[in-house]
Amino acid sequence: MSAVSGAVADPAESVAAVDVVRRFNAAWAAHDLAAALALTSEDCVFESTAPPDGERCTGRDAIRAAWQPIFDDPASAFTVEETFAAGSRVAQRWRYDWPGGHVRGVDLFTVADGKITEKLAYVKG
Repeated sequence: MSAVSGAVADPAESVAAVDVVRRFNAAWAAHDLAAALALTSEDCVFESTAPPDGERCTGRDAIRAAWQPIFDDPASAFTVEETFAAGSRVAQRWRYDWPGGHVRGVDLFTVADGKITEKLAYVKG
């Protein structure tokens, strides 16, 4: 059941969802776009941090195009600051660094059947 509905989240579902996101983060850290995309569903939805409401990409091809510049920059890095889950939902605070700057933000993930089905990104302004 969804934590949004007020029901108590299944701890086993939370552990499984966090494991998928942990493997996804490892792919990002390794700048391995193919491995990151393999952990997303075919119809995954990604919303970027672009103002004012983020750019919405649906499907692996659109997501690949959005993420490619980040993965192609070997000097950039995401650092996970905190991760917590409620059932199939995972929230994660992070810091993204590149030469000359950084930004901090939050990703909200939804996981189903061992794949990320939604990744909504937000940053501090």
